[in-house]
Amino acid sequence: MFQDKSNTILYQFLYAICVLVPFLNIYELTFFVWFSTVIITISNKYSIGILKYIACFLIILVTALIVSFFTNENTYNFFRDIAYLTKPILGLLVGYQLAKKINNNFLNTLIYTGVIIAVFHLIIIFITFLRFHIITVNILREYCGYFSDYEIYILIILMFYEKFEIKYSKQKLYAFIFVLSFSSFLYLSRTNFIQLIILYIAIKGYFTLNKKSITIILTFTAIVVLGYTAIYQANPQRSGKGIEAFLYKIKIAPIEPFKTKINKEDWKDFNDNYRSYENILTVRQVTHKGLESILFGRGMGSTINLGRQIWTNDGEFIQYIPILHNGFATVFLKSGLVGIFFLITVIYLLLKQRKSEINLVESINYLLIGTGLFLIVSNWVFMGFYLKLDNKSILIGFLLSYKEILIKRNWIAIQKTK
Repeated sequence: MFQDKSNTILYQFLYAICVLVPFLNIYELTFFVWFSTVIITISNKYSIGILKYIACFLIILVTALIVSFFTNENTYNFFRDIAYLTKPILGLLVGYQLAKKINNNFLNTLIYTGVIIAVFHLIIIFITFLRFHIITVNILREYCGYFSDYEIYILIILMFYEKFEIKYSKQKLYAFIFVLSFSSFLYLSRTNFIQLIILYIAIKGYFTLNKKSITIILTFTAIVVLGYTAIYQANPQRSGKGIEAFLYKIKIAPIEPFKTKINKEDWKDFNDNYRSYENILTVRQVTHKGLESILFGRGMGSTINLGRQIWTNDGEFIQYIPILHNGFATVFLKSGLVGIFFLITVIYLLLKQRKSEINLVESINYLLIGTGLFLIVSNWVFMGFYLKLDNKSILIGFLLSYKEILIKRNWIAIQKTK
């Protein structure tokens, strides 16, 4: 019994490490930790459910790999792409396998990891304040982090603690919610705010269409439109300070990912709409290579020529980029429309959760459905599962495994009563 408990603690610690390591922004380290964890925790049995997700990402990877044999790309970019396109597969396996090893305290493992991330984030903000004696939007995001999808997931789970059957004391529950809320807000991430809204609506069950859900969604949409109109009319400026700078980012958000004409000589237009600029060049350069390139992409090691050098968040000037902000565009570059189809299939699988009579399983289903919808936004803005800072794949793999365990335990309990 003691050995089982010791192993559980070890696997919980390993889960936390796997979730935390991407925040160091060293993908080689993330890949090593995740790959090692997959090997250490490898299972002798996998469900059809998890294999469907893995198969989709594997087809994207294999398609890009086969195409690369017919191109002549840089060797370093080739192997880097293999590592990047393998990331969602590793993440899903890490989460899935660790959930099977933990045995109990599943949600505790998720929640405490999220709280640890939030506490670290707040400590970093405090240290940054001591360093600069001021906190602006740019300083806050550059030195303290741009987003944290994981914290939003844990915040939602705690907000709906009854649905997830969490038995914390009120003091502990409220303390965790406060820490996670404060930390999440200070990322000032538009994507995280959208994620919170989508997951909240999903957990409430409003994406199951009926008269009530349609009314609520339409009402909420009207509130968002009115709010955005107010911000647009207030006309916050790009050079604004503090909250004005954040409101400016909200003002340009609906246009930024979809703009089709960008003046690259105008630095404001170029910077504000850089994601669209990447997408335009990707479509132009991939389609220029012909039908085969459109269908199957340009393979491992392929890059997009920006036509100029730009300064990246990694602190270097680059002109040829192998990875884009947009996950759909990145997959299109590497494995064409075939890859896009299977990336969309992953989203479809998340949206098609089988209804359950087990309340906790149904709550997890709603969370996964919300994730599917959020991945449309996440892939468009931040590469979804492929972003090197992302750890959602671990959480999704964990939840899928946890669901299976709950269903199996319920089935065993029913059999014993017969």
